[in-house]
This record gives sequence, structure tokens and C-alpha cells, in this order.
Amino acid sequence: MTARIDKVITSGTFELDGGSWEVDNNVWVVGDDSECIVIDAGHEAAPILEAIGERALLAVVSTHAHNDHVNAAADVADAKRAPIWLHPDEAPLWQMTYPDRAPDGALAHGQIITVAGTDLQVLHTPGHAPGACCLYAPELGVVFSGDTLFNGGPGATGRSYSDYPTIVASISDKLLTLPSQTVVHTGHGDDTTIAAEAPHLQEWLDRGE
Repeated sequence: MTARIDKVITSGTFELDGGSWEVDNNVWVVGDDSECIVIDAGHEAAPILEAIGERALLAVVSTHAHNDHVNAAADVADAKRAPIWLHPDEAPLWQMTYPDRAPDGALAHGQIITVAGTDLQVLHTPGHAPGACCLYAPELGVVFSGDTLFNGGPGATGRSYSDYPTIVASISDKLLTLPSQTVVHTGHGDDTTIAAEAPHLQEWLDRGE
């Protein structure tokens, strides 16, 4: 039996560089009836914990450390006695939300996370943030893209710790090389597919922000 995917939408504010924006976040719970992981525990712990239920939580996996993707991570992890995993390059952003607490484990490119007999491969995709990562589950035919790739193009850059050429290179090298039918489960908004986004690579390159 392969893992199933549950989606929880939480709402709150994203804050960076003195700005504040109201956002809805996609929180992904991947597992079976006995165990799961949470990808990007943002805003509200209660609905995430409700989705987990009585299952064992193996880890809270953070694709990056913008506050809207991690500000419920500690409450969820502590409630289920689970670790929080994050790429080490996210330390400056993580410390904006958790100045007195470090993540419990480090994500690395190529790392395999196994839950409910299903492997998820960590892809380091910097650009939106220096330690941004995606999680590719070939058996499920999906990639969890965080804020690296959305329905309609790359994630936002132009704020601290982000870089447009870097995110386009990450998408080109790490995501658009996945099978075209791969479903992209994003950090905000609707799903897309690799096939739907790949034809736009040249216009993203030409944009050169």
C-alpha cells in the first residue's frame, strides 16, 4: 500500500522585510493509517493535528523557513513528539521565527525520506530561499514544490535571501527534468504539472529579473 496525500489549507500572514501579507498555505500530510509526515506546518496547528489524528508523526518537513511555512511547526512537532527537518541554509530565515530553537535535523539534496513504504527524494532548489527544497515521490507521481514552482511560474523573488536566476536554474535543472506527467503540489494555490509549466521556461529565462 502506498502513502496517501491529505491537504490542509491554513491562513495567516507572511512577514518579511517589514511587509505583511495575508496568505493561504497548502499543508500536505503524507502517509497511511499508522504513520505520516507533514510538509510545511504553517499558521495553525489545530487543523494540521486533526488531519494527523492518532497516527505517528515521523517528522515535520519544511520546504523552506519563511514564517508562513514554519510558524506552526513547533506546536505540531511538540504535540506529536516529532522532529522538525530543514535545510541548513535556511538558518537565517528560521531564526526570524524561532530565535531560541534549532531544527532537529538537516535536509540534504538526494536524501530519501520514507513514510508508509513510500520514498520521497529531497531536491535542493534554492532561489525563493537559499535552502529551499522540494520533495519528489516517484511512486505517487507528485512533487511537493513549496514556493519554488507554482501554477503559472516560479515562486517570488526580490526579497531578502532570494534570487531570480537561481530559482529559474533550480526549476530547469531539478524540476523540469522530472516526468512530464508529474503533479506539482504547491505551497499556495492550485496544483499544476511539469508538462503544463515546462513550455514556459524560455520566457522565464528571458524575463531575467
